[in-house]
Amino acid sequence: MSHYLFLVASAREPGHVGNTEWLARHAAASLPAAAQQQWLHLTHMEVPAFVDQRHTVGTYPKPTGDLLTLLDATMACTDLVFVAPVYWYSFPSSLKHYLDHWSAWLRVQDLGFKDAMAAKRLHLVTTSGSRPVAQPMIDSTKLCAEFLGMPFAGALWGKGGPPAAVESDREAIAQAARFFVGS
Repeated sequence: MSHYLFLVASAREPGHVGNTEWLARHAAASLPAAAQQQWLHLTHMEVPAFVDQRHTVGTYPKPTGDLLTLLDATMACTDLVFVAPVYWYSFPSSLKHYLDHWSAWLRVQDLGFKDAMAAKRLHLVTTSGSRPVAQPMIDSTKLCAEFLGMPFAGALWGKGGPPAAVESDREAIAQAARFFVGS
């Protein structure tokens, strides 16, 4: 059974659905009823700063708290979906913070993070003022997938900006309806 983990990285105020999350939820509506969906908002989670001890201690303990919640959800999914608006040509800080912890998870004894990730598909849903502005983040997502041997299942881009802007992007809405087809 498919299990989609949607990691929402928008910095919108709590209770406000931004353009990117709206587009992702529109895309998720086309998933089969049997597909499990889990939505986590990274900005609402307490994730400690990543401390790089790869070249000193070399290993990391299994995380605790919200970081353990993220690890468990990441390990349990078949499909990982980054729901991330473009901020300064890149990932929002909450998503980058999550990705930094992948370096630790690769070194948690007996976790098998890299092998587990290679069996998952990575998707990106994003919005920005223009498609070229999103390209660096799309490229970064592809490189993250490539590093772990994950299939990159594609990027869904929509015209963002002010609240509800993407709801007028007919092309993005049409693509959203087909984005997860075949996943």
